[in-house]
Amino acid sequence: MKSLHHVLIGGLLALALGSAHAAPRVGQPAPDFSVVDTAGQTHSLSDFAGQTVILEWTNHDCPFVKKHYVSDNMQTLQRRYTEEGAVWLTVISSAPGKQGHVSAEQADALTRDRHAAPTAVLLDESGDMGRAYDARTTPHMYVIDAEGVLRFMGGIDSNPSADPADIPGATPYLANAARAVLAGDTPDPAVTRPYGCTVKY
Repeated sequence: MKSLHHVLIGGLLALALGSAHAAPRVGQPAPDFSVVDTAGQTHSLSDFAGQTVILEWTNHDCPFVKKHYVSDNMQTLQRRYTEEGAVWLTVISSAPGKQGHVSAEQADALTRDRHAAPTAVLLDESGDMGRAYDARTTPHMYVIDAEGVLRFMGGIDSNPSADPADIPGATPYLANAARAVLAGDTPDPAVTRPYGCTVKY
């Protein structure tokens, strides 16, 4: 009986832990987070109440990320939507020792060298934020409205290649979603397939 009791308790714990990391859903409140940026400042979703928030998962060594930075596509999107009042948070969930992990200084150097323009770069070394959002790839994009509701999650566009030449012919899912949310509309589609390198938790 004791072993059965342990099995039951273990199963309940597994269920509890599983529900703690339930995948986020469009139309539901976005998971909160508390993550330090490259300047040592802690950011939480609640800090940005009343503002549209765009989340970008990144790994500078990933060829799919390079596609959007070499072409200046990602930087253009960052500038466009922060100028329109959105908060753009670039998130690095690579664990120490894994591909894409960087120090705060290295992350700042990447931002400078690539002329990137996020509001902040978050260092999610524990992977807690990435897992809360079920971030699977780099890039993986999310748009959260001013009420804190998740309105879009998925791929940056419709062409899952690593070739920058494919960007102009792709459907710009993230751009369309951000524009819709900033205008108070509902993105369509609201969920698309993310593509890229796996997040290196």
